[in-house]
Amino acid sequence: MNNLLSKSFAQHRSSSGDIEMGGDVGANLDKFFEDVEKIKEDLKEIEELQRKLRAAHEESKTVHKVGVVKALRSRMDQDVNQTLKKAKHIKNCLQALDKSNEESRSLPDCGPGSSTDRTRTSVVGGLGKQLKDKMEEFQELRSKINQEYKETVERRYFTVTGENPDEKTVDLLISSGESETFLQKAIQQQGRGQILDTIAEIQERHDAVKDIERSLMELHQIFLDIAVLVQHQGGLIDDIEANVDRANSFVQRGTTQLQEARKKQKNTRKWTCFAIILLLIIILVIVLSIRPWSR
Repeated sequence: MNNLLSKSFAQHRSSSGDIEMGGDVGANLDKFFEDVEKIKEDLKEIEELQRKLRAAHEESKTVHKVGVVKALRSRMDQDVNQTLKKAKHIKNCLQALDKSNEESRSLPDCGPGSSTDRTRTSVVGGLGKQLKDKMEEFQELRSKINQEYKETVERRYFTVTGENPDEKTVDLLISSGESETFLQKAIQQQGRGQILDTIAEIQERHDAVKDIERSLMELHQIFLDIAVLVQHQGGLIDDIEANVDRANSFVQRGTTQLQEARKKQKNTRKWTCFAIILLLIIILVIVLSIRPWSR
């Protein structure tokens, strides 16, 4: 939708030029659509980072060596931090565009409800909606990572002890990451060295999940900020559409009245012609009855 709006409006600008819109308006829109394209590129990068993060998470479910888990943790940390930076940057850009939209409404032919204002508002609202959707997907990924981390801890605990952990034990393992405390029985039976790698793996996974959790919580705050912006843009669009509907109603009413006036005018002309013809017939009858030429 945003692509269609951008392309169609760009074509309009190139065809109508400064004659219709004025130099300031044209330059203003050029800058606006340049910023829009940059935001679209950033959104694509966020989408790619999310894909990489999902792939790394899926890979983490199949590895158990501490070194591999640590390498995956490093990759996921980098991807999440990069996503966080991009999301903050996009949020700031959208807020700047929202502010520029307000300033644009003071320009000639760009006031509230104008075609320029409708386009700018719709484009910014659409971009905000895209970022909001991406943030929602990250929240879903966050929930998935937490749930599957819990399942991994349960499996590793069973592998080491041969027992299924109760809910309290799993929660304590997840919250503290101190696996050694809860695996004392296995240490005593199998020896410390045999399960050291498992303890280190659980600890590494715990640290990784906690780091990702912190970053995704920051993303959640950005999601909330963007939700407010999207709601604001939606309200503006609703107001514009309401004004357009009212204007359309006035236009339709005026068109109906004009059609009725034309119909009345046509009827008036028809009756006027009929009256003139009737008057001519009466005059002709009178003249024929008097026959002034026969005297």
